[in-house]
Amino acid sequence: MKEKLEGEGQTDRTDVAIIGGGAAGFFAAIACAAANPELKVAVYEKSSAFLSKVRISGGGRCNVTHRPLETRDFAARYPRGERSLLSLLHRFAPRDTLEWFEARGVRLKTEADGRVFPTTDSSQTIIDCLVDSARGAGVSLHAHHEARALERIQGGGFRVRFVSGKETVTRKLLLATGGVRSTSAAALAESSGHSLNDCVPSLFTLHLQESWLKQIAGTSVADAIISVPGMSLKERGPILATHWGLSGPAVLRLSAWGARKLHAVNYCFPACIQWLPNTSPEALEAAWKDRRERMGARTVMNCPLSPLPARLWEQLAIQAGFGRDDRWSKAPRGLLSRLTEQVLNSRITVMGKSLNKEEFVTCGGIQLDQINLRRMESRLVPGLHFAGELIDIDGITGGFNFQAAWTTGWIAGQSMAEEAHP
Repeated sequence: MKEKLEGEGQTDRTDVAIIGGGAAGFFAAIACAAANPELKVAVYEKSSAFLSKVRISGGGRCNVTHRPLETRDFAARYPRGERSLLSLLHRFAPRDTLEWFEARGVRLKTEADGRVFPTTDSSQTIIDCLVDSARGAGVSLHAHHEARALERIQGGGFRVRFVSGKETVTRKLLLATGGVRSTSAAALAESSGHSLNDCVPSLFTLHLQESWLKQIAGTSVADAIISVPGMSLKERGPILATHWGLSGPAVLRLSAWGARKLHAVNYCFPACIQWLPNTSPEALEAAWKDRRERMGARTVMNCPLSPLPARLWEQLAIQAGFGRDDRWSKAPRGLLSRLTEQVLNSRITVMGKSLNKEEFVTCGGIQLDQINLRRMESRLVPGLHFAGELIDIDGITGGFNFQAAWTTGWIAGQSMAEEAHP
């Protein structure tokens, strides 16, 4: 999927030009070309390969979308843009995504948590489907084409100037460059007169000050609660200990909902973890009493409390003050109270963040009130359309951001097909 760089000074003409060869850009191109086969549709990607984010998402499996959820419940998974996306999902919903891929021979499966993947467990299946569908619809694909500037043409249309010196003249233009974390993407949007909500990271993992969790890297808990006191942030789900701190779906969702709040404190804040959310302090006190009576000769560290992993249990006991030879029969009440606190309210200190390489989503982007969402078209510049992460809509982990890309891309493509008649 690599293309040779074309010569400087060359000018192409096309009916629809799409800047950005990612999920939203490809979906828009295919929708546009399929709806109006007479149009010349071209996709321009700045890097050497198309759909690079699709390739690495979901651990290389590509989390296509999420189900089963009613449309309103689905839209509620977007920290920013929920109300706007709700109206869009009524036009192209997750079920439409499923039907679209399955109609093109992609078999999909839904995992227990609702995430949808190709049955091949390979993102290459999705990439091949999109590329083949685009080529089959007559879309021309151009890699190594980084847009440098946009120019409106008197009488209608646009001129796109590329870093290589090449130019493209087009009737309709779609910006689907991904998040505005890159200065070039932001510059293109702002050069057309649009305002951007500040871009900050979302879906990131946490760096911790405490070393004890890092010592059990690779240990996961299927059901835990992580919260941030004073910020009204709380998420429940799987949590994974890493070499730098914490990851897992609950942590990623927390980072999405708290993206701006956590950015404001420079990602340094106290947090709490409930390792057993369904257990009360009274239930733990009864468990400790039972162990003192029935397992008195055994050491505290060698008797993990189900379903906590043994390595985590050992560290919680150490944090409570137990030694490796301390036995249940002689466990002081004070240490048992501290053990209860560790299980139900472990206090940690976050000292930074890391990029979640499988998603690397940002929040922020073109302000929604500057976009006619019915057509995904600028209210300021007729003929200029937007789709994907460039606009200020972002979801939690689980396939929601790809669904936003498919939905906004499809609507933009349909709109341009109706308007860009030769």
